[in-house]
Amino acid sequence: MAKKLKGMVVSDVMDKTIVVLVDRYVRHPKYKKYIKKRKKYKAHDEKNEYKKGDRVIIQECRPISKDKHFKVIEKI
Repeated sequence: MAKKLKGMVVSDVMDKTIVVLVDRYVRHPKYKKYIKKRKKYKAHDEKNEYKKGDRVIIQECRPISKDKHFKVIEKI
């Protein structure tokens, strides 16, 4: 089963590619406090329809380029 992530589009400058910022909460092993971690993923956007500020769901797929291995499923 492919991994699905929710995030916000932070860049749509590239052709057929968007950059999605994904937030997640991780529990610290010693102090038991939850910490927000962020990571940016490049995702394939075939029709260039998603713009900066949109909330989207991305899904893992085959490698499309060197660092692009997600595709956009839908807008939230």
